[in-house]
Amino acid sequence: GFAHGLLTLEPDTEVLYKMSDFYAPELEGGIRWSDPALGINWGLKGEPDIIADRDCKLPLLAEIATELPF
Repeated sequence: GFAHGLLTLEPDTEVLYKMSDFYAPELEGGIRWSDPALGINWGLKGEPDIIADRDCKLPLLAEIATELPF
């Protein structure tokens, strides 16, 4: 498994990415962007202006099962 994170610095930015197959929401997962265990310095002064509701509800790394479902 791996994770990726994106931070845009300009308003009205669009991010597109290519998938290798059709979208399968049952296989989707993630780690909360602000998990202190990750130690990522996003360079923000406070909270981001916009963050998806689903991203705010993601678990911390320590809360994720060690075995991936795929």
